[in-house]
Amino acid sequence: MKNTVFKFGLYGFLLGFGLFLIGLLFMKDIDMSSGEVIGYATMIASLSFIFFGIKHFRDKVNNGTVSLGKAIGIGFLIALFPAIGIAIADFIYTSFVNPDFFKEYVAMMEAKGNTEPIPEWGSGMMAFVMFATVMILGLIISLISALILQRK
Repeated sequence: MKNTVFKFGLYGFLLGFGLFLIGLLFMKDIDMSSGEVIGYATMIASLSFIFFGIKHFRDKVNNGTVSLGKAIGIGFLIALFPAIGIAIADFIYTSFVNPDFFKEYVAMMEAKGNTEPIPEWGSGMMAFVMFATVMILGLIISLISALILQRK
């Protein structure tokens, strides 16, 4: 199981980190709504390795069987890798490439009519929120993949 988690988690890490950083670097020329769509597409693409990891474990490692709980566990562990990769990319972007990103985001929200006060977040908090977002999506994808791939 460790090899499967590491192999497919590393694939997810590399894809998530690479695509997210590339997307952020080129996002300056597009609006934030389009950037948000690109960001979520990157998250889902990097988390797709959850399905392939569970399938590989079931078919190649575990003689064609995997329980629901084991599949969810494998998927959750694989999701950690892309979550860390995307959080690192987000931290690099908001710390070094565009340190004014949060101010730009707040200005966009205010322009859209948001009157709620938005607390000031640093790069570390923004990276953590990105990590948590990817993990929530990863848990959902793990559950769906486990339901599809479970075999007793």
